[in-house]
Amino acid sequence: MQTLTIAEIKRLSAEADEAELSALERSLAGDHRVGVHKVLLAARERLSAGEAERKRLASLYDYERELAASRGARVVVGLDEVGRGPLAGPLAVGAVVLPESPRIEGLNDSKQVPESKRASIAAEIRAYALAWTVEMVAPHDIDALGMTKALKQAFGAAVAAIERAGVAVDLVLLDGNPLRFDERELNVVKGDTACASIAAASILAKVERDELMVKMDAEYPGYGFAANKGYGTQAHRDAIHRQGLCVLHRTSFCSEFIQQSLF
Repeated sequence: MQTLTIAEIKRLSAEADEAELSALERSLAGDHRVGVHKVLLAARERLSAGEAERKRLASLYDYERELAASRGARVVVGLDEVGRGPLAGPLAVGAVVLPESPRIEGLNDSKQVPESKRASIAAEIRAYALAWTVEMVAPHDIDALGMTKALKQAFGAAVAAIERAGVAVDLVLLDGNPLRFDERELNVVKGDTACASIAAASILAKVERDELMVKMDAEYPGYGFAANKGYGTQAHRDAIHRQGLCVLHRTSFCSEFIQQSLF
């Protein structure tokens, strides 16, 4: 049998499944060339990481199904918010009803998903979801209502939008603390890393809000909205001191800066 080059071993192992890699490892058991073990080890680590990710993804869907079964529910909507803490920009609430299949790879809390992958995962969510929406609460409404009422308003609007789409919801899964905005509400601690639909809602809300803030950077230059997305980075705080507030700022969140600018 012709000896395989290191490049050929790397090519064969790069996409090998468990059976193929095991066969390759057996065929190279007596090959002690520098590099062979390293290539095979990398392939084994790739398979292990892939298996761990499959188990993590399955747990998101399985746990959600268990929660639904415990409440006798068939249709579950997951909700999550993005933008509770920024100094500027809207509050965004995502709501998603997912089918059992296909399962969307990469689902996770949006903060745990690399920025380079969020848009493509969001596109899959929109394509496969039985229903989805992202509801925004404008900065001046956050000021007027306060954050708790703004959250309740946005979550209620999101559930209503799902039902207007023709999907009758049995169970409302909500990340974090109880809001008591809906009698079907079930709160899940760290739900965006535990339930598939909450994770999906987190990603949609994050992607849509971030895209909006990038657009707003062109309309309200100088604050760095494309980079900071409205959060209170030092550069953003410095810009407020230089330029004052714009219509995207939450005045109630920026009283410290307004007060400082008077002296």
